Amino acid sequence: MKEREGNQKYRLELFSAMLAYLLVLVGSITLAKPMEAGTVRTLLLISPIIPLMLSIWAIARHFGRMDEFLRMRSLESLAIATAVTAGLSLTYGFLESAGFPKLSMFWVWGVMGLTWGAHACLRCVFTR
Repeated sequence: MKEREGNQKYRLELFSAMLAYLLVLVGSITLAKPMEAGTVRTLLLISPIIPLMLSIWAIARHFGRMDEFLRMRSLESLAIATAVTAGLSLTYGFLESAGFPKLSMFWVWGVMGLTWGAHACLRCVFTR
């Protein structure tokens, strides 16, 4: 499979999964707001994990379609993003001990995804 075709399949699979995630997320939050705390509400609030698993599946399939060189470069970007996120998380943990406000775990993926994308973009700019 050519790289362009693989990228198109990846985008279709990932964006479809993320659209499903967004719809389930909004629906679960909307439906759960008026509910009493309990098992049903908890299950409803974690239901967006199901379409999120589809996005993980899309990413895994994409890595399987890549050639070795692209896979290595992508995994390098992911490793750097993971290291930067770990460093920032650890540093902010110390700052919380100093009185800074507590941050939600939702920030971790945002920082990691942003760093991953920034590294991939910077690599494209500086390797031309």
